[in-house]
Amino acid sequence: MLIACVIYNQLSCLEKMTLLNSYYQLCKPNVVYMMLICAFVGMLLAEESVGSFGYLFVALTGIALCSASAAAINQVIDRNTDASMTRTDQRPLPKGELSATHASVFAFVIGATGALILYLYVNTLTMILTIASLIGYAFIYTIYLKRATPQNIVIGGLAGAAPPLLGWSSITNTIDPYALLLVLIIFVWTPPHFWALAIYRKDEYAKESIPMLPVTHGVIFTKLQIVLYTIILFIVSLLPYVVLMSGLIYLYSALILSSMFLYSTVKLYYSSDDEDAMKTFQFSIYYIFLIFLALLVDHFIILS
Repeated sequence: MLIACVIYNQLSCLEKMTLLNSYYQLCKPNVVYMMLICAFVGMLLAEESVGSFGYLFVALTGIALCSASAAAINQVIDRNTDASMTRTDQRPLPKGELSATHASVFAFVIGATGALILYLYVNTLTMILTIASLIGYAFIYTIYLKRATPQNIVIGGLAGAAPPLLGWSSITNTIDPYALLLVLIIFVWTPPHFWALAIYRKDEYAKESIPMLPVTHGVIFTKLQIVLYTIILFIVSLLPYVVLMSGLIYLYSALILSSMFLYSTVKLYYSSDDEDAMKTFQFSIYYIFLIFLALLVDHFIILS
């Protein structure tokens, strides 16, 4: 560590900024930000009033560090595959900006720090759930599931669906049924979200022998699965209202957003243009963000 500090101090300002940016990109910041938004919503929905912002910040920091660690481990393991795919060949490891050893040490340090923060300042349950999510994504999905089955996204999606539960448990120190419902929404949303991207990048996945659904079962079958999962998502998205977790504001929002998502997937099914797959993928990101925003708005308007 001392040697690393000495070397870092000898770098120019530009070199330092480039190095810091490389470590930043290693953490998949956009993915982590989305996970933190979902975790934050879980926190706010878990209580009737906004608690200490200091506590929320500490809890989110612990979750963020563990999530970033999982992302970094994923990039270390997939560095050779990333180098041959257009979508990922500009990541720090394929570009040679970082070594696998340095990236691995970095991932371990931030992961351990995040877990320690959660253990000392939040609660043990949240730490355990966060570590389980890290292991599920960084190791079980990346090392095994991704190359073992075309259902990799479905099975591995559970780890990516955990953030609302992590946020909720950080407040209540319990595994609440309402929190599991939020997990279910993300879990069902994940397959159509990633399969749309997989259609757009199917040739690259095929080149690397990664058994994504469009590669193993064809594009038409994948499009059908996307539509079917979106129909299931439509139903699941209404459950917060059905179980009285939310009110009419959320219900109307869910109906509109889910109808738009379903329209996008049906349009994709009948389209021969792979660009429509990317449009569906991009809309799915807006969808999950707005669904959680609607939950939050509905929650606080009801309380007021």
